[in-house]
Amino acid sequence: MAAESHGPLAQFEIKTLVPLKMGEVDVSFTNSALFMSLTLVLVTLFLVLGMRQRALVPGRWQSMVEISYEFVANLLRDTIGSEGRKYFPLVFTLFMFILFGNMLGMIPYSFTFTSHIIVTFAMALAVFIGVTVLGFIKHGFHFFSFFVPPGVSVVLWPLMIPIEIISYLSRPISLSVRLFANLTAGHTMLKVFAGFVVSMGVIGGVLPFAFVVALTGLELLIAFLQAYVFTILTCFYINDALHLH
Repeated sequence: MAAESHGPLAQFEIKTLVPLKMGEVDVSFTNSALFMSLTLVLVTLFLVLGMRQRALVPGRWQSMVEISYEFVANLLRDTIGSEGRKYFPLVFTLFMFILFGNMLGMIPYSFTFTSHIIVTFAMALAVFIGVTVLGFIKHGFHFFSFFVPPGVSVVLWPLMIPIEIISYLSRPISLSVRLFANLTAGHTMLKVFAGFVVSMGVIGGVLPFAFVVALTGLELLIAFLQAYVFTILTCFYINDALHLH
């Protein structure tokens, strides 16, 4: 993403750390890949170390792990029912990866990989393809009945079916853009107000600093909410594939 070296969009610039090529394909290890790898390590450490004692009366760390587990398990149970248990590993992995990636991006001078559409679209497309395949495995060609709204007159089918198909195909776009746009907008605003704090000095920078503090709190909330929204929509899509209408 093009950006000036010190502009508010410079924080989103992908930089090559280890240049690599496979033929004509650039597979360089970038700052985005670094922070995605770091996120995986942090999530693994959080879960493994948090459950290492498996205490009957959990401590704070173990409680956080159990709360995370129960949170996603409840989402699956409330949206899909008992059938949702088998999809827990996928949904839990998505939630923790996005949540930790969002939170890691809140650390100054870090990199927010969820602010890049290519990352969010790759996750959304994987969910979309997986859910579609699941629908065909579960229902066969009867899955196409999903595009016929129940109770709609046959006369309206030529109008409603294309609308339903377009709505279905737009899922990975809406799912990815929602996450990408919120993170990009929030971090850009933080950078802009932080620049005001520096340029306006100690006295004049008090008000922009107050905005930065407030926006930081808001961004922490958004970081969680966007992980939640991505996860709950994934649950809804799985439910659609399993139960159609």
